[in-house]
Amino acid sequence: MTKYILVSGGVVSGIGKGVIASSTGLLLKTAGLKVTAIKIDPYMNIDAGTMRPTEHGEVYVLNDGGEVDLDLGNYERYLDVTLSKDNNITTGKIYREVIDKERRGEYLGKTVQIVPHVTNAIQDWIQRVSKIPVDESGEEPDICIVELGGTVGDIESAPFIEAMRQFQFRVGHDNFALIHVSLVPDMHGEQKTKPTQTTVHALRGLGLLPDLIACRLLGRQPLESSTKDKISMFCHVASEQVIGVHDVSSVYHVPLLLQSQRIVEYLRKRLNLASLNITEEWVSKGLSLEAKWRGVTKGQERLFDEVKIVLVGKYTDLKDSYMSVIKALEHSAFRVRRKLTIQWVESSDLEPSTQESDPAKYHDAWRAVVGAGGILVPGGFGKRGTEGMILAIKWAREQKIPFLGICLGFQMAVIEWARSVLGIPDAQSTEFVQDTQNPFVIFMPEISRTHMGGTMRLGLRPTVFDREFETWSKARKLYGGNEKMWERHRHRYEVNPEQVQRLQESGLTFVGKDEKGERMQILELKDHTFFMGLQAHPELCSRPLNPSPPFLGFIAASCGQSELEEQIQEQLKSFRPPHPEYSMVSEEALRTSTQEHPIANGVGTMTPPTD
Repeated sequence: MTKYILVSGGVVSGIGKGVIASSTGLLLKTAGLKVTAIKIDPYMNIDAGTMRPTEHGEVYVLNDGGEVDLDLGNYERYLDVTLSKDNNITTGKIYREVIDKERRGEYLGKTVQIVPHVTNAIQDWIQRVSKIPVDESGEEPDICIVELGGTVGDIESAPFIEAMRQFQFRVGHDNFALIHVSLVPDMHGEQKTKPTQTTVHALRGLGLLPDLIACRLLGRQPLESSTKDKISMFCHVASEQVIGVHDVSSVYHVPLLLQSQRIVEYLRKRLNLASLNITEEWVSKGLSLEAKWRGVTKGQERLFDEVKIVLVGKYTDLKDSYMSVIKALEHSAFRVRRKLTIQWVESSDLEPSTQESDPAKYHDAWRAVVGAGGILVPGGFGKRGTEGMILAIKWAREQKIPFLGICLGFQMAVIEWARSVLGIPDAQSTEFVQDTQNPFVIFMPEISRTHMGGTMRLGLRPTVFDREFETWSKARKLYGGNEKMWERHRHRYEVNPEQVQRLQESGLTFVGKDEKGERMQILELKDHTFFMGLQAHPELCSRPLNPSPPFLGFIAASCGQSELEEQIQEQLKSFRPPHPEYSMVSEEALRTSTQEHPIANGVGTMTPPTD
């Protein structure tokens, strides 16, 4: 029987439920258990695909093309698992399923209501998804972590709270535990418990009793014993059931912080984990994982040498817009034993128009770019800021500064080359200028430009490395010298196949293409310290103990050529793809199982936000 751990939140949203949920799952993995995770988002959207990054943070893409909440990225990174779009539940998905059933007559003429029909649909969904294997074992998980987004008391989350109230009886007391995350503010040096008392009281009134209360403190001051005792008294839990989660130097220390407060020992008793059949192999794997994680976190504390990266992007106002990019950089910095410093540059600040409107902002932006150890241009949609990206790429190329371009950054590198090297000043993308005379990036949907389905290239896709360049391609070596690699995609526009020959003849090399050789997927410059662009999003598959190869190469090159060579040799010996074996198949096989965005009447109604 699968055990379920619900993680809910109170007082305010955005206080770290996702990290606490992921950290709890990681600790259970170190105990030899197989863990999966589900995120509930109570908004009406079907998925996160149409949300602005600056409003809700990064849109995280899964192997099956699911566009989901960024917390699923936390789960995959911490637990080293591969999730599906069904691991993200939204109100929109649940209502759609219930309404579809009603239209098919499956409710046999009954009045369809929130209780029991919607709440049953939620419970059925959780139970179904919790049984799906997510790791290399191919076996049903032992534990399912369920994170409920938002805060207790929100109108939109009420059906989910009621569903979980019922769910605890459906699965039984020994198979359901609740961790409630609450804010404990510090006012003038005193830790206040009243917000936690209030939210726990509200939760109990809704029929859910917390087994653990995780007290989130915004600062380095740990939870005081007197505060812990007060929460214990007024929230009807034992003192051992109150844990403090204060700010630490890195989120990777949170699992160790929870472990020091004996959270696993408590859950072992509460959920009767001894009844599960844990093999010696998985116990050994768990101990190895714990040792490696401790090694990474301890090593972090002793880093003195710095690697300075400038990120030139469109959505720098909200850092969560680039969550996976930041994590991929961090993972790579761990590997090369450097302290990571990211300088954020809004790409439009590099453009001449900013020099006229705000000279100080313009000069600050260029000062950062000129002093960069490496320049990264990540993905995005829309024209705003792209000219600034092109200027930053030109600087990196001409000054031999390590450069990594992701998705839009890859496309801008192609346009920069066409303008600067081929001498075509009006080279453009049809995303920005539809009737351009020199289209170097064009609309290339997977199936149809006008009919329903298949307009965005989403999910895991293979890239085939060209044998002609295997002796010098850094990308191929970073992927272990393999003939193929797999990464996740999210885009509609790609390099114009009609322009590829002239680009390659002038020195811009496409070392990786799709299986048909039609789509350009990796570019490199042979005589550059490190100049690489990928149409895919390799940051989405980076792991703390298995960093993304392009990001590792980029960070290593930013530290120096000797470090890059060392990491290349290590990758050639020990690179392990983060994907399960069954997912590394042909593009045709992957496409049939990939969720695609539809368009209606030839108009892209599901187009991602552009600004």
